[in-house]
Amino acid sequence: MASRVIDIHPHIISSDDTAYPRAPLFGIQSDWSKERPTTIEDLIAAMDAAGVDKAAIVHASTCYGFDNSYLADSLKKYPGRITGVGSVDVLAPDAPQVMRGWVNRGITGFRIFTGGSTAEFDTSSLDDPASFPAWRFCEEANVPMCVQTGPVGLAQVAGLAKRFPKVNIILDHFARPDTTDGPPYKNAVSLFALAAFENIYLKISPPIIGRFSKAPSEPTSFMEKVLAAYGAKRIAWGSNFPTSPGSMAEHLAQVRKVLAPFSDDERAWILARTAQSLYPSLKD
Repeated sequence: MASRVIDIHPHIISSDDTAYPRAPLFGIQSDWSKERPTTIEDLIAAMDAAGVDKAAIVHASTCYGFDNSYLADSLKKYPGRITGVGSVDVLAPDAPQVMRGWVNRGITGFRIFTGGSTAEFDTSSLDDPASFPAWRFCEEANVPMCVQTGPVGLAQVAGLAKRFPKVNIILDHFARPDTTDGPPYKNAVSLFALAAFENIYLKISPPIIGRFSKAPSEPTSFMEKVLAAYGAKRIAWGSNFPTSPGSMAEHLAQVRKVLAPFSDDERAWILARTAQSLYPSLKD
């Protein structure tokens, strides 16, 4: 069992709608953000209860759109324990300037949300040349870019990984591969093909664990294939709390069960060290 645990995919929602007004991406607020709003204080309490040392909090774009203010303000309260991953309109002409402003407020990573809980995937922004200045900013500032997409966007992600080899690209929830065929997981070939790009990383989280735990797929065989392709140094855990129902402690127990067949070193990387390599401010 890893001595340190770092979560790179929790979310927070303010209880103050006046200071931090709702302005959800796609115009529809996510159900989870209405039903399970979790303040920064709630998140820290959940981390303490679960034994999670640090976190890279992912901005809730389905609640706040591109306004990362609550996340940025929260980072000041717990320096050294948390960092932030902001959402950004990569097609905006002033995207690099806006991103620099968020970095100056403590954000150390960004995210492109192409769809998910409130909208179907639209991956057109991924390889739109108008987005390239935002990617160049990530390259210059040495900050990673998370991508929320499905298999439909992986060819475009491959193009970005090739065009911007110095930008670490983190795929949320393994990009939701199709594992319904079971071993040897031929339906997930697009995910495994991306392993050739050394700047592509994966997040293991409750949504993907739930997906690859359904028969005929099963966790050990799928993780063996993922580890063989990517290696533990390019996989990191994200709780998806509170988006995924359940406590953070339950989510951590879930991933530990999945990782139990693997080595101590592999677990240590997935549960902490990979996160620290992606977000150096989370190093001890």
